[in-house]
Amino acid sequence: MRLIKGAGEKIRPIHIAGFLILFLVTAAFVFPVLISFMSAFKTNGEILKNPVAFPEGLYWGNFVFLFTRTQIPRAILNTLFLTVVSEVLIVLVVPLSSYAIARNPGVWTNGVYAFFIGGMMIPFQAYMISLFRELKFFGLFGTFSGTIIIYLSGAVAFGTLLFTSFIKTTVPVEIEESARIDGANIMQLFWKIVFPLLAPCTASMIILNGLGIWNDFLMPSLMLNSKRPVTLNVEIFHFVGQFNTRWGILFAGAVICIIPAIGIFIALQKYFIKGIAAGAVKG
Repeated sequence: MRLIKGAGEKIRPIHIAGFLILFLVTAAFVFPVLISFMSAFKTNGEILKNPVAFPEGLYWGNFVFLFTRTQIPRAILNTLFLTVVSEVLIVLVVPLSSYAIARNPGVWTNGVYAFFIGGMMIPFQAYMISLFRELKFFGLFGTFSGTIIIYLSGAVAFGTLLFTSFIKTTVPVEIEESARIDGANIMQLFWKIVFPLLAPCTASMIILNGLGIWNDFLMPSLMLNSKRPVTLNVEIFHFVGQFNTRWGILFAGAVICIIPAIGIFIALQKYFIKGIAAGAVKG
């Protein structure tokens, strides 16, 4: 079986099979999001009657309830604060450490690099209790500061691997030598010469870590006091009960959580793709 495609290009059965597999995988990811958006504009009765049906009308009561009678506005601000502060610290710290490792090869830097990479191989559950005890000892358990520190330390391992490889393969040493000749010190050299060249890699880190922090449920639920407004996902979880669940409000909260994540990815996706492409070509 061969079909004609374009000017002499042929479509083979393997191409059709690949397209069908890709379509099914895409549908598996899109379908839950579509159901969430439709259910957000339904009453609880409509959802229980037919969860996959289109809404009979745009019911805005779920969103009105969330913004007027719950702690969702405060939870959104808390989530935004954690995400922005963590991202700023990640972008300030991780590229600097990666640059020091990439440009100063030696026993000590290689040891630090191996230590960072080794952290990726240890599951969080293996050191969770010890980490929380350490944070409690320093008075950071149950605080935003402690949560931000965990996010920053969690980004160091993969971030160091990403930035170090990118600097070694993409940033020419000759540019740095020229800047040194012109009298630039190490901080001027990094922030004015090297860091702008890391823009694709930085965008990739912002997307990966930003989406992870914004959508995180585990860490805020364990670290922060549940008696006060915490993060968006934790606040949404409060509408799930053992005997009764307000599905319309739950899906509306999920939509509120999804929209900023989609917006961030759409805004930065070209830089994300550029970073991947640069690494593929240069590597």
